[in-house]
Amino acid sequence: MPIFVVQKHDARRLHYDFRLEVDGVLRSWAVPRGPSTNPSDKRLAVPVEDHSLEYADFEGVIGEGYGAGSVIVWDTGDYENAGRLPMAEALAEGHAVFELQGRKLRGRWALQRVADDRWLLIKAADEHADREHDLLADRPESALSGRTIEDLG
Repeated sequence: MPIFVVQKHDARRLHYDFRLEVDGVLRSWAVPRGPSTNPSDKRLAVPVEDHSLEYADFEGVIGEGYGAGSVIVWDTGDYENAGRLPMAEALAEGHAVFELQGRKLRGRWALQRVADDRWLLIKAADEHADREHDLLADRPESALSGRTIEDLG
């Protein structure tokens, strides 16, 4: 099964990098406010460069230059395509639906393109949706090491 990873990245601005394994690479979106388990929240997701699969478990500090700052693996796990098209085709069409089986994020999600370089990351109203809790605030630690961004800085 393909993997997904959400890396919390304290660069010029704190954001979360949402990554899906598609055709041997990590397709990636920067999500400024991070994923939300509230289906009413539609989170902006801006495509960024693809990363190699080896980057999926990277935690540490990126030095001077592009992307400089601290990075933790906020969440990781497997995902399953829940749409009718293969994932690469669904993304090319601008709408992908998938089931996450992460340590923090679970259930059905969608990425919906709304403009050339703008997507929305949306949680489905399923048994894993939670309108009450802010998972980003409640669970700031790395899913791999238990460290926080502040521990790295």
